Amino acid sequence: MAEEAAGEYEVLVVGGGPAGLSAALYLARYDRRVALFDTGQGRSTWHQINHNYLGFPGGVPARRLRELGHEQLADYPQVTTLAHKVEEVGREDAGFVARGQAGAWRGRAVILCTGVIDHYPHFDGWEEYVGRSMFWCITCDGYTCKGERVVVAGNINDTAAEALQLQRFTRQLTVLTNSQECHIDEKFERRLAAAGIPLIRDKIDAVTGRDGQFEALHTRDGRRIALDQLFCVHGATPQTALAADLGVALTDAGYIVVDSEQKTNQPGVYAAGDATRLHSHQIATAVHEGGQAASAANYYLYPPEMRDD
Repeated sequence: MAEEAAGEYEVLVVGGGPAGLSAALYLARYDRRVALFDTGQGRSTWHQINHNYLGFPGGVPARRLRELGHEQLADYPQVTTLAHKVEEVGREDAGFVARGQAGAWRGRAVILCTGVIDHYPHFDGWEEYVGRSMFWCITCDGYTCKGERVVVAGNINDTAAEALQLQRFTRQLTVLTNSQECHIDEKFERRLAAAGIPLIRDKIDAVTGRDGQFEALHTRDGRRIALDQLFCVHGATPQTALAADLGVALTDAGYIVVDSEQKTNQPGVYAAGDATRLHSHQIATAVHEGGQAASAANYYLYPPEMRDD
C-alpha cells in the first residue's frame, strides 16, 4: 500500500503485530479510513512457529502470519500502512494527532497495539536462537520440548514455577539464574530440590550451537551445560509510553488498563495485544482484542443519533 507523509484518518492504529493487523482489518470492513503504523518489530517478527492458532495444521510461522495479514489488508484501499515510528500521540481539537520524524497524522480515535519487549539473555548471535530453541512461553512452546534437555533461565519464583510446570513435558530440567543474584525463595528452592531439578547460580557467558539450535551453554564460572532448548523467564517491558502521554491508566506492572471492549479510561483511546495484559500474551488473544478494539472504536465514531445508548 502506498505510504503518505501526513494525512487525515478516522482511526490511527499504532503497531503492526497480530493485534494491529486485526484492528485494521475490522476497521476496513467497517469502511473506516485507517492509518496502520508498522515498523516491522515486535514478538511476531522472531523465528517462532505458532501451533496454537486455529486453522493452520502444522503451525504457522509468526512472520508468515504477518505477511498474510498484510496481503489481506491489500484488498482494502481504506487502510494505509506506514512504516514510520510514532514518537508521540496527543489530543488535538476533536481528535488526536500522531507525530514522528516522518510527519504528522490525525485521527478521531486511536488504537494502541504497541506490544512488549522481552528480556532475553544476550550473547553472540542470540537473535538467531529466539523462536527456534530459545523461548519464553510455556503455553506456546512447552509441547515442543517433550523429552528434551531444557534449561529455564531466570532468578525469580516464576522461573522455578515454570520449570516445575515443564515437568509435564520433560524430566531433563535445569534452572539457571543467569545472574549473580537469586531471588527464588526457600519454598521454591525446596520444590525444585524435591523434583530433582538442579538450581545453578551462574550466568551465561557464551553458547555453542548451529542454525539457531543450542548444543551447550558456557557459564562465567566455567560450567558447560548441554541442552536442546532454553526457556527465559526474565520478564518483559510493556511499550506504553504513548499510552502514558495520553493519560491512559496503567497497572502497577505498566500494562494498559482496558475493559472488556478494549476501552481505556480515555475516550477515543483503545488498546489491544500484549501491551494490555500480563498473562494472556497469545496471538489468538491479540487477534481477538484487535477486532474488539476496532469494533468499539467504530461505534465511538458514529454520531449520537446512530447509537443505541
